[in-house]
Amino acid sequence: MKQRQFHRSVRGGAWLAILMAALCIVAVVAMPAGAQASGGAGAGVEQLATSAEPAAGNVLELFKPVMETGLHGFFELLGSQPIVFLLLALAIGYPLGAASVAGISLGSTAGTLVSGVILSIIAKLAFDISYDIPTIVSSIFLLLFMYALGLRVGPQFFSGLRSGGKAFIVIGVIVWALNWIICVGGAKLVGMEPGYAAGMISGSYTITAVMGVAQGAVQSGAVQLPEGLSAAQVGANIATGYAISYILSSIGIILVIRYLPKLFGRDPVADAKVAEQEFSHGATHPVPGAPDSLVLGFSPYDLRAYRVEHEELIGKTVLDMFKQHPYAPILRVVRDGKILDQADDTEIRKGDIVTLRTKVHELILEEGEKIGPEVDDELARNIPLETADIRVGSHEIAGKTLDELGRTIGFGVQLTAMFRGGQEIPIGPNTDVRFGDVARLTGPDVSIQRIAKALGGRPILDSTVTEVTYMAIAMLAGYLVGILSITVAGIPLALGTSAGCMLAGIFVSYFRSRNPEFGGPVSEGARSFLQDIGLNMFVAVLAANVGPKVIDSFQGTTVAWVALIGTTAALLPVVVAYFVGLKMFGLNSVICDGACAGARNATPGLNAIADQSKSSVAAVPFPVTYALTTVLALIGGYVAMILS
Repeated sequence: MKQRQFHRSVRGGAWLAILMAALCIVAVVAMPAGAQASGGAGAGVEQLATSAEPAAGNVLELFKPVMETGLHGFFELLGSQPIVFLLLALAIGYPLGAASVAGISLGSTAGTLVSGVILSIIAKLAFDISYDIPTIVSSIFLLLFMYALGLRVGPQFFSGLRSGGKAFIVIGVIVWALNWIICVGGAKLVGMEPGYAAGMISGSYTITAVMGVAQGAVQSGAVQLPEGLSAAQVGANIATGYAISYILSSIGIILVIRYLPKLFGRDPVADAKVAEQEFSHGATHPVPGAPDSLVLGFSPYDLRAYRVEHEELIGKTVLDMFKQHPYAPILRVVRDGKILDQADDTEIRKGDIVTLRTKVHELILEEGEKIGPEVDDELARNIPLETADIRVGSHEIAGKTLDELGRTIGFGVQLTAMFRGGQEIPIGPNTDVRFGDVARLTGPDVSIQRIAKALGGRPILDSTVTEVTYMAIAMLAGYLVGILSITVAGIPLALGTSAGCMLAGIFVSYFRSRNPEFGGPVSEGARSFLQDIGLNMFVAVLAANVGPKVIDSFQGTTVAWVALIGTTAALLPVVVAYFVGLKMFGLNSVICDGACAGARNATPGLNAIADQSKSSVAAVPFPVTYALTTVLALIGGYVAMILS
């Protein structure tokens, strides 16, 4: 139930963001230039009245094409205001993706892609309007998606490499080799002109850089063109093969990756849980920095309030009581309807109301007899509880047992879990505490702050804010690594900026699992929203720009061959590789699916299986196969162009 509520809240946040963005656009456009530049308390009723008419005029000017020419004007508006196009594609795409026919649904990403392509095709066919949204917009959103995804899978990534590295490499090579054979062999078989094979490789793999490599081979003279065929015509062939294969494979791969486990008789949700358990090495709590790591959850401890009546308590301090009863500390003292400041030397008087937190059966059976009758006092019982991760930063603490620390500094907190080197460790009274360990504690803020000081650390609490500084630095580093390129035999080889940003997220998350102060805290709601909106905005920009190219490519019977060969090259190798990974290597069905998505460079497909399995564990092998096949696809595109 909590998971469903969480997903509803994320989707609700996306719709709210869309609505607010739309309102902001209208507000900015409607605002007079003078009002945008000026501000302050000096603007009175008269200024508002005089600005109302120009504001209305600006709004009318914006929608004038729509009012004058109806539907034609509406599509012109989408072209002049790209943000309106993107928001409309999202608004249509999300409910379209949620619609189910015979138990099959597109998902939000494919829904957004389809809705955007349809809008751009209608604009081109009906009104000869071509949309051209700057690619920097799509790049920014894609990088945000990849970074957010990396944050989600970081702690599991290296475990996945150790457990299935060889299988991931085999899957990547199978997908690449079959894709190349189908595209090049298919083009030779039906007698296509040079350029189509490389274009289909680029489109079916959704790697635009392959087009650049192929065109570079033509321009450098490495390709001997047949007589009567110009470099411009070859370039058009490459673009045609790319455009048709791209759009068909983009939609098809989302559905294939989404439903591969079910096609092979597997339950993706159940298998994802098994994979998460395997990569966590049997741990029962999320590592520091992971989603839901700071959720309060169920606790056998509870808060109760009692009126002090027993004479043996009167005159003792809060610290005296803690030494006598270390596992039932007094967290609050209420006297004459007022909360006393929390202090060790607070003296207890008769009639005070004291609040205790310990195990429920001890509160019910023991503490009441020792103190006095239980009371329902709002001031005494209203103590907010929090969960915090604290890294042990004091060498004086190292070597002591949990029992020792509990009796000396564990005032009012419950130890939920402990982590060492990013792995959860068993806890018991004799468990020793070491420098660098991370303790997950639950209790009131005053107690958490007290023990954090004693441990020499800083409490990391759940937050609704994304740590933007770490995110910007990490994405910058990942981007720079991604653009580094080496040229081998005229072929530029690079990791790619999107893979670089994903690795940046992985490393931030990995290091934060060892030190929660590194790059955190990051709200899971904010991370999930970045992942969701980032990919779908990227897809919406893509849809706007490729729609006209698809129309331009529909000429002659060659189109049918391009569609058939390109789609087969995009989907069949994935199914074969999935079979090999599942049956021959015994991979978990969801992990195998993630490896296939990376081998096909299918970022939307990865999002589809994450949605289908209710887990992001499929992203563990994704960067490995993604990086491998990106390099192979570039080499393959160059060779295909020469052989054609």
